[in-house]
Amino acid sequence: MKLTVIGACGGYPKVGEASAGYLLEHNGFTLLIDCGSAVLSKMQEIKQPEELDAVIISHYHPDHHADIGVLQHARLIQGFLGNKTSILPIYGHDENEYEFQKLNYKNISEGVPINGSLPLEVGPFTITFQQTNHPVLCYAMRIKVDDKVIVYTGDTSYKEELETFAHEADLLLCECNFYGHQDGQNAGHMNSFDAGRLAQIAKVKHLLLTHLPHYGNIESLKDEALTEYKGPISLAAFGMTFEI
Repeated sequence: MKLTVIGACGGYPKVGEASAGYLLEHNGFTLLIDCGSAVLSKMQEIKQPEELDAVIISHYHPDHHADIGVLQHARLIQGFLGNKTSILPIYGHDENEYEFQKLNYKNISEGVPINGSLPLEVGPFTITFQQTNHPVLCYAMRIKVDDKVIVYTGDTSYKEELETFAHEADLLLCECNFYGHQDGQNAGHMNSFDAGRLAQIAKVKHLLLTHLPHYGNIESLKDEALTEYKGPISLAAFGMTFEI
């Protein structure tokens, strides 16, 4: 599996950057995980909209799905230009019917409901889910190919169930929206100490901090997480890749 960071900003994109968006590729199949603000613009530096095979959305907050409509129009226009594509499956939960229906667009994309209690096969990927602690329904994802595992927390405050869910993942893509002196519990987010503790207890092989704040010295997030986790830690940034 190859993971490429498209956007790592929490809430809204910084100038020239994007909020949540990650490309996952294996054996010629490309899955976009979340499609937040400015993701489509940044993604085109690496991958074109018509090259996506599927999209999966963790939850319906704008910093994770705002560019779905933009992606749909991009593929529509590419069709007019002769770059015909198949209908793009966009996976998301349907408990918010209003937002789920937006995943359907003409013959361009089709919403596919997620059942959080059942595994999902998307191309070569097997995905299982864990509901997180967040103001709206959000799913963490454990994505497996053969014996390799990437876990994406989505948005969440610390939840003990994630310790088992992320157990021995090769890469933990973990939200870290707050510094260590801040409490993100009520906002449904983790701080740097939470992220480090989760990685340490789950015995993951690499911790990648994402959904980063817009203020302060973000290098401090890494330093603070290192007080809890003794393995390798990276701060997500556009274009960063990981081969698992």
